[in-house]
Amino acid sequence: MRKHGLGKMPTWQRWFTIASLTICSLSGIAFLVGHEFHISKAILGDHSVLALHGIAAAFALMAFGTVMPFHIKAGLKAHKNLISGLSQLAILAILVVTALLLYYGPEEWHETSELTHWVLGLAFFGFFVFHVVNYSIKQPLAKT
Repeated sequence: MRKHGLGKMPTWQRWFTIASLTICSLSGIAFLVGHEFHISKAILGDHSVLALHGIAAAFALMAFGTVMPFHIKAGLKAHKNLISGLSQLAILAILVVTALLLYYGPEEWHETSELTHWVLGLAFFGFFVFHVVNYSIKQPLAKT
């Protein structure tokens, strides 16, 4: 069981956030590999992978919304994990905008939005993994 303090997420919130962001990231990477690089295109480039990515993104945004009021605020005040945390915050905002532009934006913006989304999506996953691992090392689970 985790001891809860200022900015520390309850276990359910931590796992919901990690799971939704991981599924979103991995399904996005899978679709990129299949669709753009034609590796296992029939499986990875399939629309169902893109749909999973979109659904996971919706849950990831909900998870992120639950994290904002306490975890992010406490991290900012404590000046902990600022680079990885603020990078995720900025990148996620741009990912949301580029995703919306891919579906609702003008056709002439599609290629730029797609490339930006892919590059920043990969960067986000790197910052996310670093942030989770770094946080886990600094905040180990309490022994019961």
